[in-house]
Amino acid sequence: MTVRALVVTHAASEGPGLLAEWLPAAGLDLDIARPYAGQPLPALDHQALIVLGGPQQAYDDRSAPWLGATKDLLRAAVRDGVPVLAVCLGAQLLAEALGGVVEPGEQGPELGARLVARRDAATEDPLCWDLPLSPVVVQWHWDAITELPPGAVLLASSPRYPHQAFRVGDRAWGLQFHVEAPPEMVRTWAAETADLVRDAGLDPEAILARTLPQLDEVGEVWRTVVERFAALATGADPGRRLLPLA
Repeated sequence: MTVRALVVTHAASEGPGLLAEWLPAAGLDLDIARPYAGQPLPALDHQALIVLGGPQQAYDDRSAPWLGATKDLLRAAVRDGVPVLAVCLGAQLLAEALGGVVEPGEQGPELGARLVARRDAATEDPLCWDLPLSPVVVQWHWDAITELPPGAVLLASSPRYPHQAFRVGDRAWGLQFHVEAPPEMVRTWAAETADLVRDAGLDPEAILARTLPQLDEVGEVWRTVVERFAALATGADPGRRLLPLA
């Protein structure tokens, strides 16, 4: 039986990127929904749900007409035990859908290659248990998750914005950052948001120059996490069982 994930995208510049390589190689095929291009969101008749990034505001459903329906999909997936991987805006939508809070980032945008800090709870997480203490990620966001949903488990933090990665229940993950971006995607973000970056007192070219050499390391660390997510969806062994926290 073919195992498929529904992938919700919010902008042409924020497609699945490397996930389109990593997930099918791990046995999870992708159906891409592009509501920003006028496609209706399908029903969740899939073995996994992936919600990617975009420029919209998770706390304002008026910023895109499909955001409310995307939150409904996320709530349904969590309720029904469908594995969820939510990235950047997707993580913010997951938080908002389940009772968390997303707001404009008080510390300004978080951009480019950055380190996050693995929290102790990650050592008991079925996807993130062997992350390095300070893995590198790609950041490109102006809004931030200021409150996690009730019962969520914090897996990674950063000094500027503490809610960087979290799990809800035992099958839904939110990543405030990107792990899926190839070089051309990051170049596009830098070009599309150049004026906003400069308005924040930052240099988009300098951020790009710092970030591109780090992408191989991002992929080396996070591909394994993504493959474990695929294993959950396909019924394979992800390599470690979730243990109860003390």
